[in-house]
Amino acid sequence: MTRQQTAAEKKLQRPPAEILYQAELEKLAKSDRSPKPPGWRMGLSAVLKFIAGDAKAGLSRKIVIPVNSLERMLVTLATGRGLLLVGDPGTAKSLLSELMSAAISGSSTLTIQGGASTTEDQIKYSWNYALLINEGPSPAALVPAPLYQGMREGRIVRFEEITRTPLEVQDCLLSMLSDRVMAVPELAGDNSMLYAAEGFNIIATANTRDRGVNEMSAALKRRFDFETVFPIMDFSQEMELVQEASARLLEKSGIPVKLPEPVLELLVTTFRDLRPGGAAHSGSSNMDSMKAVMSTAEAINVAHAVGVKAWFLYDRAGCPADLVDSIVGTVIKDDADDRARLKRYFEQKVGKKKGDHWQAYYQARHRLP
Repeated sequence: MTRQQTAAEKKLQRPPAEILYQAELEKLAKSDRSPKPPGWRMGLSAVLKFIAGDAKAGLSRKIVIPVNSLERMLVTLATGRGLLLVGDPGTAKSLLSELMSAAISGSSTLTIQGGASTTEDQIKYSWNYALLINEGPSPAALVPAPLYQGMREGRIVRFEEITRTPLEVQDCLLSMLSDRVMAVPELAGDNSMLYAAEGFNIIATANTRDRGVNEMSAALKRRFDFETVFPIMDFSQEMELVQEASARLLEKSGIPVKLPEPVLELLVTTFRDLRPGGAAHSGSSNMDSMKAVMSTAEAINVAHAVGVKAWFLYDRAGCPADLVDSIVGTVIKDDADDRARLKRYFEQKVGKKKGDHWQAYYQARHRLP
């Protein structure tokens, strides 16, 4: 990596995976001798090592996910089937699709963001209207959207929150996923049909809370293999992930201190107790779960906020009282009753915990709104 590239990376708020892990990707691409599916930059085993990590090869773990599940996803993409990642909000579906795209195609930026206002033009192609008026329809006047680029260049296209997109717009993917061809009726001759180059595929994501917004058609579902991304079940793995991710964010924010481990323990335990099904893990069957998204991604955001608040306002590391202040904005937004649930959690659970950090956390409950 050149000095200019390093400087440019430092100015990015969030570098894409191919920049953030450029050294690892280049190392893997050079050393990989495994068979590669057509159009892939590296073989399945190398992609697996990149995402799951390999200490012997000096590769960091990027995400916590069962290896057998990741293997199924890569096999799906290698067979040419579309891959749909479903799961609760904040379970790192987008990050997973980004990592796979960066490893397979060398780029993760061919992204379609689904939403109520998403149109076919934003997915397939649009036109430079100045050229269109002066010259008529021509390849020069065509403005390629992510799907057009992915098919032309043989790269992975990411479709985020596909079920937030209107049903009739979703179905424009049908011919691309089955026949691997996009019709461009405005152009003549060979330019009227775009055939997908080797390596093209689609990774879509949909969170379980939105699956009823614009339910996918049966025809489109048949063209995807579904894989569910579950929350992290192991406490120590989630703790390690939050610790590592929050440390990176704090360093990027210019903060020289990490969040103390006792504060991280409070944070991760609180999130695990209050997310759906968390009561079973904590041994408290009468404890309410929150309607808000209590995901690992949200926990990382809270950890970052705690560190920023403590350092920039008080020139110190975060403490339990800072956590109480920072957690409120995350958990009290989806449901007015979540405020009462959080207060009950402090009375029923936090107040009975042993340890100075737990008692300091409990004593700061007056900060709850």
